[in-house]
Amino acid sequence: MSVWRLRDGLELGFPPPLAAGVVNVTADSFYSGARSVTPEQAVADGVRLVEAGFDLLDVGAVAARSGPAVPPEDEAAKLAPGVAGLVERAGVPVLADTFSVPVARAALDAGAAGINDISGGSDEMFGLVAEAGCGYVLMHIEGPPRVDRPPPRYDDVVAHQLEWFGERIEAAIAAGVAAEAIALDPGPDFDKGVDDTLELLRRLGELRSLGRPLFAAISRKDFLGAVVAGSWERRLEADERGPATDAAAAIAVARGADILRLHDVEALDAMRTAAAITHS
Repeated sequence: MSVWRLRDGLELGFPPPLAAGVVNVTADSFYSGARSVTPEQAVADGVRLVEAGFDLLDVGAVAARSGPAVPPEDEAAKLAPGVAGLVERAGVPVLADTFSVPVARAALDAGAAGINDISGGSDEMFGLVAEAGCGYVLMHIEGPPRVDRPPPRYDDVVAHQLEWFGERIEAAIAAGVAAEAIALDPGPDFDKGVDDTLELLRRLGELRSLGRPLFAAISRKDFLGAVVAGSWERRLEADERGPATDAAAAIAVARGADILRLHDVEALDAMRTAAAITHS
């Protein structure tokens, strides 16, 4: 069994895998089914996900896709009340999805149990996580988030991530982050083409050698739309990627994912079924 340590002594153990329900306090999420717009609506939507069986919640207030910078005060004004309301009402751990250190601090002040950081980490973020004693999701990325760029070419994307994560884990621990607080997100779509993302999911279990839980943020991602349509250029929109997400969720469980970041109850059902078969 592996353990992910969150804030205030809370620990999550695996297997079986757990589902993190996505809550976005935004009007421009790439998926129309995850646009809560206001903190009040985000709280109501998050509570509904928990009632449907989700084990924890992942709350963000800035879309991950490319776009102009969002002032930290604007992001925090939406994220912190959403986090606070869900901490009070949801009854499950709440992660704050942000790569801004000031926003992460505001979310932790609002009661977040962990930070989901798509930036790949920084000394300042590591320091905040160490100070708070919270959980931390470290995602692979090769540059700043929300910036479009062609994906690098990897001789072996899994070997690259093993080295990259190893170095970033060492940096986080050197900054005072407990090893048990770190979970790893391979970052599907981020600085990876479709083939490399598929290779990562196919060989996900190899990342378990790093000794940390694996956080699979696969729900409705672009690579799924490209697989179904047959090309990146004709990829299906996020609203049409439900069945592909269900298939990817089942495969991710079979390949060793510990936490799946999902939007929908149908994907949760796929995860639970795959876990029952895999871990029986």
